[in-house]
Amino acid sequence: MRTSFAFNPTAENLQQPKDQPHLLLNVIFENEIFLAVNKPAGLVCHPTKGDEFSSLISRARLYLGPFATPHLVNRLDRETSGVVLIVKNSRHAGEFGKIWERGEVCKEYLAIVHGEVGQSGGSIRASLGKDLNSNVAVKDAVMENGVVAETVYQTVKTFRNPLGSFSLLKVFPRQGRKHQIRIHLQHIGFPIVGDKLYGKDENFYLRFVYDQLSRSDYAALILSYQALHAQTLKIKWRRTDFTFQAGQETWFEQFHRQNL
Repeated sequence: MRTSFAFNPTAENLQQPKDQPHLLLNVIFENEIFLAVNKPAGLVCHPTKGDEFSSLISRARLYLGPFATPHLVNRLDRETSGVVLIVKNSRHAGEFGKIWERGEVCKEYLAIVHGEVGQSGGSIRASLGKDLNSNVAVKDAVMENGVVAETVYQTVKTFRNPLGSFSLLKVFPRQGRKHQIRIHLQHIGFPIVGDKLYGKDENFYLRFVYDQLSRSDYAALILSYQALHAQTLKIKWRRTDFTFQAGQETWFEQFHRQNL
């Protein structure tokens, strides 16, 4: 059996009130076991600091109620928007974890990158590991003795605007390595627009961490968030093929549609 669900966001990155739980999450699909949501850019998956609305998992707890024990099946970087699955209880978390471990999931992302990707598509096979030359502890890089990673991409279109030349890509990571898509696209010379860590200068990220980004920094980055969106997730669960789709946020769509 096959079934498909889609969500198009209407209000993004809002601090929703606790007395309106239906506004805490952009829900694509929900049943008694799990729910699929469209995470907005700028929202972390797990809490670091801030109030009870400041992370996806804390919002899930508020949405599901005081006795719920939600678990994130997959995670996205803070600035990446798109589909995240949330299991409602610990008992079923392991079941979904095994599906991920077996690689029985298909993920499709959209990315806007600097430069014109001339060919229709390609595959990036490059191992990843900790970037020993970086001042950022969480940064990884392509390295010979790292973990295997492959990313397939397709060029949707190339376009120009007064800020430069760009390409809109569909991207399919074969694994789920940390920062895989961002590193691989930078590796072939097409960094993601707005990426503070794997873009032109990692010092953007350091200034961001300390809330020191200036207006000129944001102008250089072009976009406030990195232009990476987890658009589609396909998973087979209990003999049913599910497809979940998350609509692009307004800033993302407008940028690639307004071109010369």
